[in-house]
Amino acid sequence: MDGLSAYIEKAEKAETEIVALEEEIEKLKDPQKLLADETVTPELDKLRTENAKLKYQITHLKRSIAEEEAKSSTNMISVQGSLCSLFSEAITLAFPDVPDPPVLVSPSTKFGDYQCNSAMGLAQLLKAQGHKRNPKEIAQAVMNFVPDNDIIEKLEIAGPGFINIYIKKAFVSSQLSELLNKGPQAPYTGPKKRVVVDFSSPNIAKEMHVGHLRSTIIGDSICRLCEFLGHDVLRLNHIGDWGTQFGMLIAHLQDKFKDYLTVSPPVGDLQAFYKKSKVRFDEDEEFKKRAYACVVALQAHEPGSIKAWNLICDVSRKEFQNIYDRLEINLIERGESFYQDLMVAVVKELDAKGLTEIDEGRKIMFAPGCEVPLTLVKSDGGYTYDTSDMAAIKQRLHDEKGDWLIYVVDAGQGVHFQVIYSAARKAGWYDPAQTRVEHVGFGVVLGDDKKKFKTRSGDTVRLVDLLDEGLKRSEDKLKEKERDKVLTADEFKAAQEAVAYGCIKYADLSHNRTHDYVFSFDKMLDDKGNTAAYLLYANMRIRSIARLANISSEQLKKAAETTTIVLDHPKEWKLGKCILKFPEIIVKVSEDLLIHTLCDYLYELATTFTEFYDSCYCVEKDRQTGEIIKIDMSRLLLCEAAASIMAAGFQILGLKPVGRL
Repeated sequence: MDGLSAYIEKAEKAETEIVALEEEIEKLKDPQKLLADETVTPELDKLRTENAKLKYQITHLKRSIAEEEAKSSTNMISVQGSLCSLFSEAITLAFPDVPDPPVLVSPSTKFGDYQCNSAMGLAQLLKAQGHKRNPKEIAQAVMNFVPDNDIIEKLEIAGPGFINIYIKKAFVSSQLSELLNKGPQAPYTGPKKRVVVDFSSPNIAKEMHVGHLRSTIIGDSICRLCEFLGHDVLRLNHIGDWGTQFGMLIAHLQDKFKDYLTVSPPVGDLQAFYKKSKVRFDEDEEFKKRAYACVVALQAHEPGSIKAWNLICDVSRKEFQNIYDRLEINLIERGESFYQDLMVAVVKELDAKGLTEIDEGRKIMFAPGCEVPLTLVKSDGGYTYDTSDMAAIKQRLHDEKGDWLIYVVDAGQGVHFQVIYSAARKAGWYDPAQTRVEHVGFGVVLGDDKKKFKTRSGDTVRLVDLLDEGLKRSEDKLKEKERDKVLTADEFKAAQEAVAYGCIKYADLSHNRTHDYVFSFDKMLDDKGNTAAYLLYANMRIRSIARLANISSEQLKKAAETTTIVLDHPKEWKLGKCILKFPEIIVKVSEDLLIHTLCDYLYELATTFTEFYDSCYCVEKDRQTGEIIKIDMSRLLLCEAAASIMAAGFQILGLKPVGRL
């Protein structure tokens, strides 16, 4: 009994403490009541002071660690990110009682180099706590706590509470020297990840068409971005290589090439072969029955059917690879057939977890927040795309150990992937707080009539025809500028391919992927404006400056070790700052995967360089003799820094720079 009494006493004491804590929480929710009740005791005030000191020590320690890591790291420093860290520390110290304060630092062209716009948001949060403060006063309080650093030259308050930030020329100059000595490096964006990217994904027995263009180009660029950031990237081509359509293709193959098991059939035009088999399937009931029997045989892995299936797939693979080779895109094929055996285990697991139900003979699964269920098993016992995608996401998460899954598929599939991701979370396969899984959707390619891009006869545009047309137009454009008279045959071919394929890629990537865009060879081949043609020419122009001054790359490297880059001229200063925006652009694109932001930046860099080059002599020559009188090595190094960033950007976009154009 004594033991029981002790437990009862403990329980009653705990109950009293719970009630007291609940009352305290209610008071803390209402700062005005807290003050009115004079609950802010000296002890609480002392705790607040101690808390503020601890916050200061923590932020100071974090900054010291970050600075040491930056010194030892090869990562490029994001100026915007560094400023965010400084202002985060200042805001925390100035207002220690504000939880999760806003830290808003953005580039500025009119007022300083950057601007901190946190004061207005802080004013709202303080008001909610019962403290009314003027945003200008808040801005001043934040400024007072900005720690000493190597970046900021001066701060000033403008308007209702904006803080204009001016950065030091010495800092920009030192960072440019780092860039020249180490080369363009990725900014730090967190721990290295295993990234699985699903893109391109054409269907076997059907030719790649303009509809595959966006997934292929956007997916490749995202892979290049992730590789630049140092991630371990798995590039997957989820081709359509399984399903009922193979029944009619195999049956047609068996009829037309009866010795296909011993002699490889000459199926040259697989598109025509597919169309003929489809006509027979629609019109001939006997053929349709045999086609269904072939599907059953294929799913049972009957050797003859597997042989026929492989023959058909191989013809398509060669056609796909031709496109990928021309665009310099690498992929690992892992089609729907890869997941066939895994689907059985996935359905069993979902059954065992009680996540499936029967609906009119179908086995379905509802996912949280989604109205339409997944159909995992059809009433005839067959599996579906839903089952295949569930098997694929589990394999990528568990077997491939994917930390970040990216599906580059048209926007029309958005709802489908929402259901797949929700179902995978419900199954306990991943935690979104730990693993990033996202659908990178995109709009459609339009013709001049703002309708889906088609041929004049109304057919879908074949991708191979599109690339051939690009080559022809690129050749015409170069000959129009008489480049064939000054370039060697090999140089002309390299320029022709770089312009043609580069322009097709850039025209896609330079548009916001979430929007539709109008495909126009005339616009994309224009060497004025935000086009690949303009950027390729600008890059070649920058690279030619040192060469024409007879300065070798070795001389530039040696000069970079000892020469201080001077940024006294306004255009030098503007170009220097623009070059250092590269890391913050990469950080932003890694967060939203909107590649057009990088395109816009490269165009800004090219136009800023043109302004610099038009105003600042890098190499001075005698007007009469053409002899070099003076070389400004600081400016040549500024050119080299700009060129190195442009080259890094080209690599991410999949553009191929040329020495002569």
